[in-house]
Amino acid sequence: MKTNLVTCGTLLSVLALMASCGNQTKTTSTQEDTPKVLVRTVPTIEEEVEQIAEFTGSIEPYKQNNITPSLAVRIDQILVEVGDNVQKGQLLVRMDPTQYNQAAVQLANLETDYQRLKAVYDAGGISKQQLDQSETQLEVQRDNVKNLKDNIELRSPVTGVVTGRYYDPGDMFSMTPNESGAASILQVMQIDKLKVTMTISEQYFPQVKVGMPVDITLDLFPDRTFQGKVTLVYPSIDPQTRTFQVEVTIPNGDRTLRPGMYSRATLKFGSKPGVMVKDLAVQKQIGSNEKYVFVIKDGKAERRTITTGRQIGDEINVLTGLEAGEEVVVAGIAKLIDGTEVEVKND
Repeated sequence: MKTNLVTCGTLLSVLALMASCGNQTKTTSTQEDTPKVLVRTVPTIEEEVEQIAEFTGSIEPYKQNNITPSLAVRIDQILVEVGDNVQKGQLLVRMDPTQYNQAAVQLANLETDYQRLKAVYDAGGISKQQLDQSETQLEVQRDNVKNLKDNIELRSPVTGVVTGRYYDPGDMFSMTPNESGAASILQVMQIDKLKVTMTISEQYFPQVKVGMPVDITLDLFPDRTFQGKVTLVYPSIDPQTRTFQVEVTIPNGDRTLRPGMYSRATLKFGSKPGVMVKDLAVQKQIGSNEKYVFVIKDGKAERRTITTGRQIGDEINVLTGLEAGEEVVVAGIAKLIDGTEVEVKND
């Protein structure tokens, strides 16, 4: 009886050992049979990359003048309309001349008095101080008349076009701001050349120079590129935004461009070696600006965060995160996570 129990115990041990070995074999077999993810890769390459930066801005008139007198005077005549071309020095507005006429009469009287007193002084009848007082009054009145004349005959300070009219003849000029934001009768803009003021990151400050050529493009004229140049670099950097301003001047002799148009300005800073990767390899993390690629290392996919620059054709310049010659995945990416075993097939 004891012998039978031992035999049964031995048999059960053998069966348990066989079951254990079977499970281990099955697990090992399952792990070995797990298929690798099939991917296709391309190597990153090093190329000379043209350093280009693009900025946006609105086109502005080269000069903008608000035509306004310095006195609250009634408007007599407005000689131009919105859209009229005007020349520098052209008479645009006549104001009521009453004050000017009165001052001119007073000036004529003072000139007569001065000549009379000068003759008396030459004859020894008055002192030099009396003559000097008369001469001072005369000079003050001359300046007053000149100022009044300038304010009743308003002329254009530039060659340009009338872009705003805010009063009619007979109105009293009130010297209060109008819809243009200024107290003016007319607005004149010089548009035979224009400018764009751009805000640029401080990293470009050492590279932006006066005279640098700039390519200007507009959505309104998709097939044209307008040539401008940097004419002013502001000497300080905003400590809040870490940016500085640059003014670009654009010739506009044919007046194709107009103030207010939205534009893009492209600045070129030469070229330098850079790592290029196919755009198919670059992925963007949903919900963030993070970009990444999968690099093949020892048969596994390694998720690599990168920063990118310009796209040139079907390639993207990688600024950080990759080196030339590394193999990156361009097909099969959807099945990958960091550490996934892969099989590369580039046929």
